[in-house]
Amino acid sequence: MVIFGGDMSRYLSIIKKVGDYIWEIPTSFKEGMRVPGRIYASESLIKDMDEQVYDQITNVATLPGILKYAYCMPDGHSGYGFPIGGVAAMNVEENGVISPGGIGFDINCGMRLILTNLTYNDVKPKLKELVDMLFERVPAGVGSTGFVKITPSQFREVVEYGAKWCIERGYGWEEDLERTEEYGIMKGANSNKISDRAIQRGLNQIGTLGSGNHYLEIQWVKKENIFDEYIADKMGFFPDQIVVMFHCGSRGFGHQVATDYLQIFLNVMERKYRIKILDRELACAPFNSPEGQDYFEAMKCGINMSFANRQTILHRVREVFSKIFNSDPEKLGLRMVYDVAHNTAKLEEHCIDGVKRKVLVHRKGATRAFGPGREEVPDIYRDIGQPVIIGGSMETGSYLLLGTKRAEEETFGTTAHGSGRTMSRTKARKIWRGERLQQDMMRRGIYVRSVSYSGLAEEAGGAYKDIDEVINATHYAGISKKIIRFLPIGNIKG
Repeated sequence: MVIFGGDMSRYLSIIKKVGDYIWEIPTSFKEGMRVPGRIYASESLIKDMDEQVYDQITNVATLPGILKYAYCMPDGHSGYGFPIGGVAAMNVEENGVISPGGIGFDINCGMRLILTNLTYNDVKPKLKELVDMLFERVPAGVGSTGFVKITPSQFREVVEYGAKWCIERGYGWEEDLERTEEYGIMKGANSNKISDRAIQRGLNQIGTLGSGNHYLEIQWVKKENIFDEYIADKMGFFPDQIVVMFHCGSRGFGHQVATDYLQIFLNVMERKYRIKILDRELACAPFNSPEGQDYFEAMKCGINMSFANRQTILHRVREVFSKIFNSDPEKLGLRMVYDVAHNTAKLEEHCIDGVKRKVLVHRKGATRAFGPGREEVPDIYRDIGQPVIIGGSMETGSYLLLGTKRAEEETFGTTAHGSGRTMSRTKARKIWRGERLQQDMMRRGIYVRSVSYSGLAEEAGGAYKDIDEVINATHYAGISKKIIRFLPIGNIKG
């Protein structure tokens, strides 16, 4: 259950400020904590963080094999098991665990950012037509189905080969893979480890946005919102440019994979492996156990389904822009900047106390943020660092940042992933009315289409943290570097 508000005095009295944007909860706070908790935030963000974040991050600190700290990013808010914004690295050489609650139900919920050669004045006269056609061609909302019609056996190929499967069938360009985290395919995915129920839930969902905080947005690059002109130009941005950003994940398929393995872990965790946890939402298994390895291979299928989903949506975006502007996507400059994943667990090498070690990094509502020179970063960005795409609310704006060496040293190469909610969806619906919100946004130059007015109300800008403050916390903490702020002018919501 998500709880916002509450009595914070119990937590604020024990939190120690250890850096300008770093706060620490000592192991003495809760019996069983193996490592301290660390929260990256400004003073106002730390005071406004919902109570359950502190309880959840200290629960995470009790998991077997956790290394250094249990982390929470500035956009942190309560979730299932881990807080959203939670990060934990596990020792896979000994007794480290893997936990679906540290990854999330929407496996590889992530962001994709697309360049265009178009300016604000090019797009403004056609904005309504553009958003309306995108709304028609990229299905949104609960239960939405995509245009890619495949058999269950073909779907098994999709979840093993990810975006590569799409490119081979004409849904994109070869260069898209280089600009996707993991090059669009998480190797080692095994469709034999997923249930028939999961396949049935995901079979018709490739090329769909889904609901909740998922969106497709047309955005504007104003000159004053470019913070590093050299890097921006190097990456293909220019003042007054129009770009496209979207956010979605593995839909019902990922949800079912997580659901299946949570039940498996609950059945074996204590009986077979003698693991006791403070919260059943943190159900886990040793990473090197048969159950842990099965889930890891199934989770990779969720990651690949999401890469395929976003690749297919990109294909539709290119089709729509081509039709509206009567020009080839290549001539319109519809090239990918990057695709980043949230909600993953990955085996990575990190330096811990001066020694390189292989660890399993859980990132729940958090973004990988590797710095320059890291071999996982594509050649085109290796000298500047990995692009980090952070979405704000539909009313405020979003950001492009770069990963840093400091993030690698302090947070296992991780930063924030979005604004972070400040209230429940139920409360948001009581405060805002979707139809009125849509009209108000239109008066401010943002044309939005949504499947439902209630869903629109849930996503009101006031239901989220101040995106600028979240970004500044990551920037000044040094775990990512801000490059550009994007302003919304057209939006599609589930």
